[in-house]
Amino acid sequence: MARNNRLDTPREAGRTLRPNFDPEAFGRLSERFARFLGTAGFLVYMTVFVLSWVLWNAFAPVDLRFDDFPFIFLTLILSLQASYAAPLILLAQNRQADRDRIQVSEDRARNERSIADTEYLTRELASLRNALGEVATRDFLRNELGDMLEEVLKELRGNTQPDTEK
Repeated sequence: MARNNRLDTPREAGRTLRPNFDPEAFGRLSERFARFLGTAGFLVYMTVFVLSWVLWNAFAPVDLRFDDFPFIFLTLILSLQASYAAPLILLAQNRQADRDRIQVSEDRARNERSIADTEYLTRELASLRNALGEVATRDFLRNELGDMLEEVLKELRGNTQPDTEK
């Protein structure tokens, strides 16, 4: 056998020219970057960077300047930054939308379970009320026993009076 074609041994992994990257790690990185772009710190850093660039290229000695007045190189850098920032922000928004969709689904399921539990408890409470309606209460038993005691005493009094007259 020229190549290892046996079924009891695994094949060697094929090599590819495509870069191998973890989409989850890339997504986390894009979220961190997008989160940073939305901060005041980023605006301060960009303002300092642009002002430094403009001031250096406007007031530095001519032989030390690297981007003359129309600041075309600065425009190129800012355009490049914007062209990368926009897709990263969209990726971060898509990931957040996916997380929100999952959270809404979990909340809906939790609410459905809560409603089912509440309905079950309501039915159980109603059945207990019905069962209690059929059970004699303590007050009812006391009243009945009191009435029976009075009847027994009346009867005893009625039987004892003729004995005393003799």
